[in-house]
Amino acid sequence: MCRLPAGSALPTSLSSGPDDKSVISVTWAPDELSIICPADRVPEDATVEASWRCLRVVGPLDLALTGVLASLVVPLADARVNIVAFSTYDTDYLLIPAVRLSEAVNTLTAAGHRVAA
Repeated sequence: MCRLPAGSALPTSLSSGPDDKSVISVTWAPDELSIICPADRVPEDATVEASWRCLRVVGPLDLALTGVLASLVVPLADARVNIVAFSTYDTDYLLIPAVRLSEAVNTLTAAGHRVAA
């Protein structure tokens, strides 16, 4: 996870898009360009928050569904596991600090979710 200053162009390291096993999310906002990408694709001049693991909700999810993200986030919040959530048209993703991944998986499993590698 990283950020670049507002108004930044898409970095060339991301211009080819993701491969078939990675996820890249680019969000332009008035005050930043926020990027979620594999560590080897982080732009050189970015501010970086490293060592996160990505969990993907199996989708596609119907956009009319409610509570899917909450059913994941609430147990993690109760266990005090910090997360970053983001969504695409088809599904939701959670970034978990790598050092808290086992705890997050155990928490989600205890809450009735199935977590697969």
